[in-house]
Order: sequence, then structure tokens, then C-alpha cells
Amino acid sequence: MKITYLGKRSEGLGDTIDKITTATGVKTLVKAVNKAVTGDEDCGCEERRKALNEMFPYKNKQND
Repeated sequence: MKITYLGKRSEGLGDTIDKITTATGVKTLVKAVNKAVTGDEDCGCEERRKALNEMFPYKNKQND
């Protein structure tokens, strides 16, 4: 089974979590709260996504 979102295939758990939080609006909410509290919109999501992808990669088959 291919896991895709807007044409991009998930490489690991980080991508899947990112897609879910984006689709549900949680990511937008977190960025807004973080900006209100710290003054910075960057909450570390991108670094966390990359780290989770490295720790929990999906085994992508050549012939999916």
C-alpha cells in the first residue's frame, strides 16, 4: 500500500505525523500558539519530522 499525500510519498513516521497534523489543523494551531508565546513561528516541527523519519523509516519497495 502506498502512503501518499498531495503526491508526496511518506518516507517515515515523521512524514505521516506531519500529514495528519496538517490535515487536522493541529500544525497551524501549534504554530500560532508558539508564535504568541515565544514570538517565533518555528516550533521545531521540521527537525522533529526529520528525526522521526530517520528513527522510523518506512521500507519502500522498488515495485510499489
